Amino acid sequence: MTVLGLAAGLGSAAVGAVEVATVIDTASPGVVIDRNIYGQFAEHLGRGIYEGIWVGPDSPIPNIRGYRTDVVNALKRLHVPVVRWPGGCFSEVYDWRDGIGPRDKRPVRTRMNWDDVTDSNQFGTHEFLDFAELIGADAYVSGNVGSMTPRDMQLWLEYMTADNGSTLAQERRRNGRDRPWTIRYFGIGNETWGCGGNMRPDYAADVNARYSAFVKAPKAMKMVRVASGASVQGGGDYLAFTEAMMAHRGETEALSFHYYAMPMGRPKGEALGFAEAEWADVLDLARAMEPMLVKVGGIMDRHDPQKSIPLFVDEWGSWYKLDRQALPGEHHFQQNSLRDAMVTALTLNIFHRHTDRVKMANIAQMVNVLQAMILTDGADMVLTPTYHVFDLYQRFAGAVPLPARTTTPDYAMAGRSMPMVDVSAARGADGRLHLALVNVDPHRPARVVTNLVGRAEGLLLTAATMDAHNSVAAPTAVAPRPVSVTRVGGRIAADLPPMAVAVLTVEIDRKDEK
Repeated sequence: MTVLGLAAGLGSAAVGAVEVATVIDTASPGVVIDRNIYGQFAEHLGRGIYEGIWVGPDSPIPNIRGYRTDVVNALKRLHVPVVRWPGGCFSEVYDWRDGIGPRDKRPVRTRMNWDDVTDSNQFGTHEFLDFAELIGADAYVSGNVGSMTPRDMQLWLEYMTADNGSTLAQERRRNGRDRPWTIRYFGIGNETWGCGGNMRPDYAADVNARYSAFVKAPKAMKMVRVASGASVQGGGDYLAFTEAMMAHRGETEALSFHYYAMPMGRPKGEALGFAEAEWADVLDLARAMEPMLVKVGGIMDRHDPQKSIPLFVDEWGSWYKLDRQALPGEHHFQQNSLRDAMVTALTLNIFHRHTDRVKMANIAQMVNVLQAMILTDGADMVLTPTYHVFDLYQRFAGAVPLPARTTTPDYAMAGRSMPMVDVSAARGADGRLHLALVNVDPHRPARVVTNLVGRAEGLLLTAATMDAHNSVAAPTAVAPRPVSVTRVGGRIAADLPPMAVAVLTVEIDRKDEK
């Protein structure tokens, strides 16, 4: 075993800091962290699509063929691996035919699921798939099984992927796309236990099996069909739903799972202006996903011991009280604070610990809706604390996770208790180690002493208040800055201020790794 020994006695930490020890086991690599864990989700909801991504080619807002230039460039910097579209619940009322052909001929439809507002269908199949290509992301298309037939879904796939002389392939060419698109992932419905049809577990499994038998793309494309899986917040038994889907999954090759860091059976809190009790509550809710993934994974293991069926957490994030005083269509806009950065880091660390099953995750959502990467206000754009965490974590994509055994005190508040410091570690393809360190305590700094010898540098995200956030007036109120790296007994240590996320890259002194 090659666990680098932690020196006895941690030494003097930074003034007032809590001493935390973490031992990285470099001899016990896990399954590679799939880059799709850092995926995104864009639904026709609020200003997520219109203004957030699409302004149209005639807009005074700078754009690339109708796509906001600033948003496109920000997403390119993140190297977004995959985007899920058009929903979400919107997908279950969406007719793909409404969003093809000349834009001035497309029908205007009422969005029935959330707000009593209309959708112009200016952003449809061509616009989404061209957008995914523009930012370098794979396409994950959610099919409508709630209100359309298997034939409808198959015809949509034929329209997108056929490279022959079929009527639909020719129609696509007339609409401006000669060569077919590559559809890497296709969702067989969304939340079939809820907005996708209010189905019972066994019935949902039967529907999934039926649709998957007809929904096909060219074999060379190796498209993954994703079964609509469970959610603990769906009002039913998420374990029974998982059991039914795994027992009768038809021809689907992956299973989804949804989880939001929001309370159940009690009101949601505010996105800003919250008390410390709500800080602790939301972070504890984020952490609660991990035991659920363990239980879902256990059911999957019984049906699929070879772990050939991946789990996609294709909706996750924070969800606060809706602003019912907002303009129509604006109700799902919420500010994004330092607390959301903590939710992001804790959640990504969970995914790093379960890479044997979790192969994709899609934060909800990309722009202007719920826990967004980006917020826009007319021609202005702001990068959120969540965006900055995704940026810091880019180095983990494709890395090999390593066990991190951390000795830390707890942070406790208002009946909630959790480890003060959470750690994730991985080795990149270049041999360097990457450490993600999360201090959830809003009062106490921490000195995290590792068992590693070598050189380290990194960045951290923190602020003076729990609800610190970026705005047009203050776009860098929460922005990365260098982390303080020191040594204790020759070992690398990092000084974390209260409520901070830090990511370090470590060049190990190999002679010590024995």
